[in-house]
Amino acid sequence: MSSKTRQPELSEYISFRCPLTVEAADDPEKKMPRFRMVAYTGGVMRITGFPHPVVVDLEGLAIDRQDIPVRLDHNPRQGVGHTQRVLVENGQVIAEGLISRDTSWARDVAKSGVNGFPWQASIGAAVVDAEFVPNGQRITVNGRTFDGPLHVVRKAVLKEISFVDSGADAATSARIAATSKETRSMDENTNTTAQDDAQQDAGQTDGNTQAADAAGSATDAPTRTDPKSATQEPTAPKSQAQTPGTVNASAADTSGGDPVTDMRRRMAAETRRVEAIRKVCAGKHPDLEAKAIEEGWDESRTELHVLRASRPQVPAVASQPRNTSPQVFEAVALMASGLPNSRIEAVYDEPILEAADKLRGVGIQEFCELASGQRLPRFRRDASGWLQAAFSTTSLPGILSNIANKMLLEGYNYVEDAWRSIAKIASVNDFKEHTRYRMTGSFQFQQVGPDGELKHGQLGEQQFGQKADTHGIMFALTRQMIINDDMGAFTDIPRQIGMGAAEAIADAVWGLWLSNPVQSDGKAFFHADHKNYAEGADTALSVDGLTDAEVTFGKQVKPNGKPLGIRASTLLVPTALKVPAEMLMKSIQLNETTTANKAKPSANPHVGKFDVVSSVYLSNPTFAGASDKAWYLLADPNRLPAIEVAFLNGVDRPTVEKTDADFNTLGVMFRGFIDFGVREQDHRGALKMKGEA
Repeated sequence: MSSKTRQPELSEYISFRCPLTVEAADDPEKKMPRFRMVAYTGGVMRITGFPHPVVVDLEGLAIDRQDIPVRLDHNPRQGVGHTQRVLVENGQVIAEGLISRDTSWARDVAKSGVNGFPWQASIGAAVVDAEFVPNGQRITVNGRTFDGPLHVVRKAVLKEISFVDSGADAATSARIAATSKETRSMDENTNTTAQDDAQQDAGQTDGNTQAADAAGSATDAPTRTDPKSATQEPTAPKSQAQTPGTVNASAADTSGGDPVTDMRRRMAAETRRVEAIRKVCAGKHPDLEAKAIEEGWDESRTELHVLRASRPQVPAVASQPRNTSPQVFEAVALMASGLPNSRIEAVYDEPILEAADKLRGVGIQEFCELASGQRLPRFRRDASGWLQAAFSTTSLPGILSNIANKMLLEGYNYVEDAWRSIAKIASVNDFKEHTRYRMTGSFQFQQVGPDGELKHGQLGEQQFGQKADTHGIMFALTRQMIINDDMGAFTDIPRQIGMGAAEAIADAVWGLWLSNPVQSDGKAFFHADHKNYAEGADTALSVDGLTDAEVTFGKQVKPNGKPLGIRASTLLVPTALKVPAEMLMKSIQLNETTTANKAKPSANPHVGKFDVVSSVYLSNPTFAGASDKAWYLLADPNRLPAIEVAFLNGVDRPTVEKTDADFNTLGVMFRGFIDFGVREQDHRGALKMKGEA
């Protein structure tokens, strides 16, 4: 993504659901059903991996080929067919093609459609570039206007189309046309009667099946033309409509009314039905075979159930919850990370926590298998196949990225952030050098003369620089972690990375602060000539020392020599002076004496005057200029900042992105990064007291 649009938690792959239709092929010899779908209409979608709604810019959707693979459930191993025509037309993505694969999944899709199963479609695309539209802003895409917050996928490449059994729109449906040997066309099924629908839902009985067979061979029955296949099919008069368990006498009774012949025909048909069921089941599904015979299933219905029973299943887990939403797996990982239950309970609802609790203790391999929703190869035997199968789904990469992001933020918040209390937090929109201007002229009101003329205020300005840079590091779900099956290892690494991000900012702020950098006038930031530095035994933190510091801070002036007029508000101290500083701010009565036993006023003149901020960095010997005796008075950083921390686009938290692992890493890579810059600003905003001679 571009630097303008980089946002956390964005998926690199999207899939969106749509209605579709499947119909018989024009060529009866091929018998390959066709499909046509409206894939996308340019509106807002909710997509896993994106924290806000998503709009795909149709102008940036690349269709590199017309023969795009068609799959089942986005699984590359479950091929169904291919497209013949894909285009953007009238603000919509249109796709047409054939169910051309000779696989069990293709037959399942076709036969399920014939039986009325409501298939839906899902299209997958690789995200090349995305733009974030913040809250309160509007944007026009695909000829329509949308309000933020939302993500606009500006560039994407269409990769595949899948049949799915559950889409975001519950009203969408798909029908598969009957072949020339079946008794209904797709168009006629659309207008079927309520009674026929009831028969289809309940399943045809033996009598209905044989009646249809007999009707297919009758020569004196009326015919109708299938508008799709142009074949002639017999039909019964409306007054003789079949009901479950009955036979259409006019179509099936070809024996001239002889009950013995009719009974023999029924027995022969039943024998053929049972033999067909046994042939389909092939002794591998005894329970299914018994049920099919008992309930009067025909060969097609039996074959459909056998195909579904043969489809690979996710391995059963005794404690597997019924709720398998991405949030459940996120909660499972956070539980494995050792976070207190109270922290996790504050994030997720009770049903999520209950489902996640049943999966406590699962390893990485089982976790990835459950989260991806499919059976994965054995990792030790086929590590590359395991990774490809696991991360070809749309759910698992997003789940792991969200987990890594949460743990990275957890670690980020572990580290002391006292710098936020003394620094101004700013935002920049790129990585170029930025110049800050602070008005320092006189805007004091002056008396208006008899002529009524108002005088112009005098504008002056001081310049201060700022520049953001990227700080980051890579981490991985490595081969060792997967083999060791240690879920805690994966959650601990991003937490350590988050702590590293926070330490990078703290080191930059306090390192600059304690280095006392030289200014444009050739003098240090804290310098006696700047009237913001004092040393000597009388600068130690005490009632008198704090009084002197307050007086000195008040003597700061504007470039025109007038008083600055801004009071100090923060008392910054190292940890060694934290308790004395808090006592000075909280104690109403003080009992101080000098070496000469000169009595001091018992009332504390500074109680509640300043906010105490303490940092361990101020006295850490690894930083040049560190001291456990020096202390500081600062103005409100939003009024007169002495130091500023700027973040790119105002994002003051690290971001996690999934990346493709390089050749040397047999695992999945993630990267954590944060863009910030630290720069000193106005020396008049802070006063340093050395605390010693």
